Amino acid sequence: MQRYARYQGAIVREHQILLIKHTHHDTGRSYWLVPGGGIEPGESEEACVAREMWEETTLQVRVERLLLDEPAEPGGIYQRRKTYLCAVEAGEARPGYEPEVEAAAVYGITDVAWFDLREPGAWPPELQNERITGPLLQRLRLALGYTSAPVTQEGPARW
Repeated sequence: MQRYARYQGAIVREHQILLIKHTHHDTGRSYWLVPGGGIEPGESEEACVAREMWEETTLQVRVERLLLDEPAEPGGIYQRRKTYLCAVEAGEARPGYEPEVEAAAVYGITDVAWFDLREPGAWPPELQNERITGPLLQRLRLALGYTSAPVTQEGPARW
């Protein structure tokens, strides 16, 4: 089943972004990604992002603004990926759940972790080399004002 867009949240706190880890039940293969998913009928994009963040990370977030609206990978479930900047309002990040029965049968959310946007070289190799999340994080860094250029006295752009 193909869907139009995946609505995902870049939860940023103190220069760090929160990612979730999916682990496949049958193979044990795992990978990091930005939390998100599909929109429900009658739901706004912002409400979808807030709901997905709660389901997958147990955090209540404030959805601030759209950061990226990009085409998704060819042949995937989604045609577009919309990434919103989110700020934590309440809760502690921990692995949530996958509410879609078909997806939950394939993988589980097994971990959450914060990754420093200022130090991509410190990210684990599996994240740096991941074909979807690694490049997405670089685009998010640029959208948030983190670049490889020298930082001025004012620091990176504020979000």
